[in-house]
Amino acid sequence: MRINRYIASSGLCSRRGAEEYITSGKVKVNGKTVKDLATEINEDNDTVTVNGQKIVPVGRNTYIMFHKPKGCVCTVKDDKGRKTVMDYLPDFENKRVYPIGRLDYDTEGILLLTNDGDLANLLTQPSSEVPKTYSVKIEGSITESELATMRNGMTIDGIKLKKCKLSVKETDEKFTKMEITIYEGKNRQIHRMFETMGKTVVFLKRIKIGDLRLGGLTRGTYRYLTDKEVAHLKGIAK
Repeated sequence: MRINRYIASSGLCSRRGAEEYITSGKVKVNGKTVKDLATEINEDNDTVTVNGQKIVPVGRNTYIMFHKPKGCVCTVKDDKGRKTVMDYLPDFENKRVYPIGRLDYDTEGILLLTNDGDLANLLTQPSSEVPKTYSVKIEGSITESELATMRNGMTIDGIKLKKCKLSVKETDEKFTKMEITIYEGKNRQIHRMFETMGKTVVFLKRIKIGDLRLGGLTRGTYRYLTDKEVAHLKGIAK
């Protein structure tokens, strides 16, 4: 097996990411640094390490949907000692699954995790434009003019955002509930969009990625994706 494929099959990263590890001298085969991308690996006899960590391919890729609660970060480990999503997924500690993208610390909702590095890389590339739908609640009201401004693609910190879908679901004297679908993943994007309009977000939940819905999955629990759902993700990631 070619070395970049061997590393990617461990779930550590995509093949492109594996090539970067190799060319930067961070990969060793049987204790010797290897920079040749054409290196072939004998799965039965060779030992491969990346940054000193032994790499072992997984037998089958794992794809799960997790309902991330508020108050945890979308990483495997956190240097600030905060709770991570893996604290809710102890069964996957040895399967090297990683979150696809991220949700903010105070945002809840659907989060996908996998050890399929190639798919994760494709889904998180800006060019993939995977639609992600959120339920959002803001203080006060919002006008049709403000909604139109947000839908047509705002400019935040000099960066032009893509157009989004935005609809009001419920409103009263104190709050407005909406659904918003975005096609990119800038840092705290939805919070910043509403802040630019002078609005305060009090609740944010991702309810859908592509055609995959969170449904009735309760906070802090997970389920495996079906083959049909995996095929859907691979289709929209092209």
